[in-house]
Parts: sequence; C-alpha cells; structure tokens
Amino acid sequence: MSRYSAITYEEEGGIAVLRLNRPDKMNSLSAQMRSEITDAVGAAGKSARVLVITGEGRAFCAGQDLSDVGNAASLDLERVLRDEYAPMLRMIWDCPIPTVAAVNGVAAGAGANLALAADVTIAAQSARFIQAFTRIGLMPDAGGTYWLPRQMGAAKAMGAALFAEPISAKDASDWGMIWEAVPDIDFNAHWRARAAHLANGPTEAYRHLKSALRGSWSQSAEAQLDIEARLQGACAQTRDFQEGVVAFLAKRKPEFEGR
Repeated sequence: MSRYSAITYEEEGGIAVLRLNRPDKMNSLSAQMRSEITDAVGAAGKSARVLVITGEGRAFCAGQDLSDVGNAASLDLERVLRDEYAPMLRMIWDCPIPTVAAVNGVAAGAGANLALAADVTIAAQSARFIQAFTRIGLMPDAGGTYWLPRQMGAAKAMGAALFAEPISAKDASDWGMIWEAVPDIDFNAHWRARAAHLANGPTEAYRHLKSALRGSWSQSAEAQLDIEARLQGACAQTRDFQEGVVAFLAKRKPEFEGR
C-alpha cells in the first residue's frame, strides 16, 4: 500500500512520476499534499534519474486549498509559507536530478509557481497559468516573485501578477516562462519521451549544470568562470564522460550510466 494519500508516486526505468492526486479539488495544495510532495521529491533524488511532477484529472494544480485553512481571518499565512511551502520548494530546487513539471491543465496561484520551480516545464496547449493571488487580496508567493521576472522579464511578470489574467501555454512558451507547449494529443507521450531522454543521460553532469545555472544569478562573471572550471573538473572524473568521449570517437550513441 502506498504511504501517500494526496499524491501517487512510482518509479520505473529511472523515471519517478509524482502525480498530484486530488482531482475532485483540482489538485489544490493541502497541508497533507505539501508534506507528501516534499517526502516524495526527497526519495526521487536518492533513487531515480529524473522526476516528473504532473496532475491527475483535468487540472495540474489550482493552488492553495482555501478550504484546508479554516477561517481565513485566523490563517497564519506567513507560518504556512515558511514551514510548509518553503521546504517543499527547496526540495524541488535542490533535487540532484532533473525535474520536469508536466502541466496537464490549469496551474493557478501557488500551483503555477510549483510548476515553475521545476527545471523544465512542459505544458499541454490547453493548459493555463494564472497568478491568481490579487483576486483574493494577496501577492504572488511560492517562489513566484523570484521566478517570474527571471523567466519572462520584468514587464510581463508585473502584468501577470497585477492583472491575474490567464496566460495560455503558447504565450507562456513564447515569453520564456516555460520550456515548451505541445498539442494535447501528444502531451503524455511527449513528456514521457523527454523524461526518458533525461533518465538515460549523464546524471552527474545534469546535477552540476543545475548548480551552476541556478547559482549564476548571484555571481560575477569571474566567479562564475571559477565555478564552471571546478564543476567541469568534477564532470570530467565521471564514467559518463569517459563513455561520452569513447562513443564520440567511435561515432556511436553513448550509453550513460548516471555516474
């Protein structure tokens, strides 16, 4: 029996699939779901080579489950964000393997920003992203104020946050907010193919490149050159680098082991 109730989790062929599993609530984020996501992402980082986060049913995630907090007037939202959201998001950001958000439907509020926390976000063309916070008198959270301006620019980020209008998957892709939007009919096969590609790739190189890219915002160019040299040196010590060179010289596809 699964130890999870608000999500499902499975691993096969190096691919971990974490599925938000409250379709009757549009996969809105309860305290239980946040705890389970945090635990499952930690498990994936130790045993899988890629993690996919997606939703069950017609939605990816509708954001915070407002029915889960009781009386809104007594909600300590600062505590919830610090104690429940932050650990979940850090676990995703710091995951040592590539993470993919496969956005199958609407992603609103914290649900939209959960998707943006992944390394790569792939959306079905019918999906929508909504920074819905101002509709209920709040500002974006769950990392939204960090990722939005970095991924889509200050002007688009400000408009998305202020107006809280739905952004189509195509616009999200065109504006740089996500990696790609794909036709609904191809969506499931496409994200699975993307996940398989990453699961068969040089896992240690992926880990180091994630660290370099994520950390580059706070570095000078000179410091980043030093970081690149150090991390590239580590990549060059892996079995996958040796295999990559041998395969290149032999003009064949490399068979990476993830180490």
